[in-house]
Amino acid sequence: MNVFQVRKSKLTDKYEALIVRKNKPEELGNGVFERYEHPVLTAQHAPLHWKYDFNPETNPYFMERIGVHCVFNPGAIHLNGKFYLAARVEGADRKSFFAIAESDNGVDGFRFWDRPVVMPETEAPDVNIYDMRLVQHEDGWIYGLFCTERKDPNAPRVDLSSAVAQCGIARTRDLVAWERLADLKTGSNQQRNVVLHPEFVEDKYAFYTRPQDGFIDTGSGGGIGWGLSDTIENAVIGKESIIEERHYHTIKEVKNGQGPAPVKTDKGWLHIAHGVRNTAAGLRYVLYAFLTDLNEPYKVTHRPAGHLLAPEGIERVGDVSNVVFCNGAVSLPGGEVYLYYASSDTRCHVATSTVDRLLDYVMNTPEDPLRTHACVQQRLALIERNLELS
Repeated sequence: MNVFQVRKSKLTDKYEALIVRKNKPEELGNGVFERYEHPVLTAQHAPLHWKYDFNPETNPYFMERIGVHCVFNPGAIHLNGKFYLAARVEGADRKSFFAIAESDNGVDGFRFWDRPVVMPETEAPDVNIYDMRLVQHEDGWIYGLFCTERKDPNAPRVDLSSAVAQCGIARTRDLVAWERLADLKTGSNQQRNVVLHPEFVEDKYAFYTRPQDGFIDTGSGGGIGWGLSDTIENAVIGKESIIEERHYHTIKEVKNGQGPAPVKTDKGWLHIAHGVRNTAAGLRYVLYAFLTDLNEPYKVTHRPAGHLLAPEGIERVGDVSNVVFCNGAVSLPGGEVYLYYASSDTRCHVATSTVDRLLDYVMNTPEDPLRTHACVQQRLALIERNLELS
């Protein structure tokens, strides 16, 4: 065989071995969730026909023509007995796009569909789109809310980094054909990590927002916001209020944002969010959880201290190190919960739990008293109770 045939054959075998590889949960975790041994999606999961020219005449050495750099930050949904991830795929050219991968069991076997998502553009074309939240709304549509990024028109000509981020909105019935709606309009300069609540509130569409003064800095943004819109086709939030604030010297002192849409439980709405703090090595992203009222989802009822999940081991290494980020979760009727998270802007993982365990964690983990002395008293109370039982 020639070089073309040898390389194509070996790369195909390697790809198929990756797709069928089984994924095992960790033997002992923290009791709240189980991590899994392998990532569920990586750049290596991208189909070969996305990257290589299959014509031996135009690609005799079977070279990679259009590279895939990383796969991360997937939205998630469960439909017709299958798990689907709307992953953020970043090419070697730094442009991100969405692609759907499907699995029978949600922990392994994820295979991308043959073609990426073709997301329609608005009158002001996006330069980049990423981080889709998939929401099955009670109005019957599946919505994808994502960050749409365009160059800042007010930046100096020599500034090629400043951008404007807003919330793009699209809807679909089948994850194949997408109808692009108008971008969300709010009173904030920029918006990132916007999530649609899965039910109407006061007969309106409800949104969790993250207002920002700038593309990176939240500034006066303050935390996770809440707002209502009369319509979704031209969504406008007139009043935006902060329902989950940032706090000094916590896991969410720099930024925080809603992850996937909250999970409805009989105790309230279960939220997964990300928190960001500053370190000498740069920003550190972790996941945390909180609970809001069932009838008033903008009212926080339980706010456990600290992180739910932080980067460990190889998760700490990647394109943007020391980061975990979640914008996809699946809750099944039997109570199983699948949290899909990315590590270091590079790869996708899954952690599994149940609604009962997550509620136990959220409702029985003490809130952060916000100073060392009180934290020590909290821990001493636990220690004394345990010593009495031992």
